[in-house]
Amino acid sequence: MLKKIGCLTGTDRQWNRRDFVKVGSLGFLGMNLAQSLRLQASSSARLSSQAKAKACILLWLEGGPAQMDTWDPKTNSSFRPISTNVDGIQVSELLPKLAKRMDKLALIRSMSSFGDDHPQAVHYAATGHLHNPAMQFPSLGSIVGERMGSANGLPPYVIVPRWERSQQYQESFRSAFLGPDYAPMLIRDPSKEGFEVTDLSLPKSVAPAAVENRRAFLDVVDRMYRDRVNSAEHARMDAFTQKAWEMLLTPGVRNAFDLSKESEKTKDAYGRDSVGQSLLLARRLVEAGTRFVTAAGFHGNSWDTHSFNDKGHRDRLTPPLDHSLSALIDDMSARGLYDEVIVVVMGEFGRTPNINSRLGRDHWPTCWSLAIGGGGLKTGLTVGKSDERSAYVVERKTSIGDLFATIYKAMGIDWTHEYMTPVGRPIKIANSFEDATGEPVHELV
Repeated sequence: MLKKIGCLTGTDRQWNRRDFVKVGSLGFLGMNLAQSLRLQASSSARLSSQAKAKACILLWLEGGPAQMDTWDPKTNSSFRPISTNVDGIQVSELLPKLAKRMDKLALIRSMSSFGDDHPQAVHYAATGHLHNPAMQFPSLGSIVGERMGSANGLPPYVIVPRWERSQQYQESFRSAFLGPDYAPMLIRDPSKEGFEVTDLSLPKSVAPAAVENRRAFLDVVDRMYRDRVNSAEHARMDAFTQKAWEMLLTPGVRNAFDLSKESEKTKDAYGRDSVGQSLLLARRLVEAGTRFVTAAGFHGNSWDTHSFNDKGHRDRLTPPLDHSLSALIDDMSARGLYDEVIVVVMGEFGRTPNINSRLGRDHWPTCWSLAIGGGGLKTGLTVGKSDERSAYVVERKTSIGDLFATIYKAMGIDWTHEYMTPVGRPIKIANSFEDATGEPVHELV
């Protein structure tokens, strides 16, 4: 338990609580949340008062969608382009619902990044930096959490659902040297039966009053323990542990994670699968105060279509994207949230312009597309241009660092900021081509 709340353990001290008194495990009380709540002790006052965006949802399309089969239809796609509700913008016929909501989105068709394989490309897309065995880089979500701080006691950064397989990719979304306070809270798949966040749920046999009584007993233990071991760590631990208790016992925080509060109609509107329910939970979290949510419901439905690309896009991948993202846009717009929450829809790269021998498309970081909207950004437009096969950028080459800078600016964060790493190396939070500082996409902000 001491490890969970971030204080010194028995390997560091002569005494610890477990040596002093065997009180059993306190894990069910959610005390591991104390570590992630430390950030409230140093919440940032470095934000622009002009910013409209208060949060960001990243809909992560793991594996990399084919740009010519989704946002940038071309003649080398088997799917025809269809008109949208914005004159002059077409998308793939696989996205009919989103076509009717294109005024709520902007398309960047000139993204270019690095990494020909998933681990390297995911790392670059999540951090803006090339993978370096000697250096770990914080992800976009961790940086947003550190820069903006927490709100209403909610964890600032959440990933839903957590990776059950291929956990190497999950590592790219971590906080690195920013520390565990800004690491994502990992949530299991909310579409699964019996979903609940165990760290925020007391056993049914334990009433809040009983928890308070146990807490009183622990206070006595603490006082006796501190007579033997007195350190500055305890002063810091007090505040963070108190906040963990508050998160556990505060209905507003628990309710944010409680999908049972949503109507059956709303759950159906989003879709009962991992994609839809992850987006629904993401909406609840940003509405309550979480700053950044990676909705990664496509884990088990990867866009890595090396084989049967057309069948995969038509039957498995674009239907939940079209359905659930449309529901999110409609729901947040109706609630007045869409102007306050940025929505980014992307994977780690695009797909090759040619079809391979397995009727699939391979990895292609050279030129790809993404969708972005909300948060006060300008929408109903396209940025950049690819060639006739969506293979190469011919206009307005855009980097991950430029994307990050755009998000930061919309959220009131100084996109030119640099962190000094533990090894004394400065790194940019918006790192563009050739280690230049990214620039906000002026068409959007």
